[in-house]
Amino acid sequence: MYHNIYSIEKMGLIMKFGYARTSTLDQQADFEAQVRELRDASCEQVFTDQVSFKGERAKLNAALDVIGDGDTLVVTKLDRLARSTAHLVQITDGLEAKGACLQILNLDVDTGTPKGKLMLTMLGAIAQFEREINLERQREGIAKAKGEGKYKGRKPTARAKTKDVLRLKDNGIGATEISRTLGIGRASVYRIINERKSGRLYKRIPLLKNHPRQKEIDARANSINNRYRFRHAPLRGF
Repeated sequence: MYHNIYSIEKMGLIMKFGYARTSTLDQQADFEAQVRELRDASCEQVFTDQVSFKGERAKLNAALDVIGDGDTLVVTKLDRLARSTAHLVQITDGLEAKGACLQILNLDVDTGTPKGKLMLTMLGAIAQFEREINLERQREGIAKAKGEGKYKGRKPTARAKTKDVLRLKDNGIGATEISRTLGIGRASVYRIINERKSGRLYKRIPLLKNHPRQKEIDARANSINNRYRFRHAPLRGF
């Protein structure tokens, strides 16, 4: 596996940076071919990743960090760089903000030229079109599911798992483990536990009427209510 074949400091120079990627399943020959093409394209430094299509591209992020005004990022093919059209637009927007360009060798595209800028504009329009299509499909899917009585809405919130939180707590399970088991935030677990202690939980969630510790909940709630009435009762005889 190749690593960065050059390691140099820019020292204010305009530079070309190459980026090569293959998945862990690709043959080494394809990887070496990309590096050769990038070197032939006069790239002073080449960053390489050997990760799957969805994997974290650490060396790409490093390349985007070091690229500056007037520099160019070079790739052999578009699919070696971005996961999707939206990801590509995100990368090119970042390069443009830095005053840098993107060059795609097999498409003969350089965003530093009018032709390349036109291509970039078209890609941005395609990305927006894809987002709108996906949203429309989502809305249609929800409408169809509602019509068939299959729409479940958003996933249950922490409030909907109150009984499970209290059951696990009563069995001696800690807040961190409860959070992990139920897939909710630890802060939500603490909030539910504290609301039971204060009596507010019983007033808001009548589903707890059959809780194993219902008598304790009722007593606590009555105590809170009595103290409230005493504090706010009008003084007589004055």
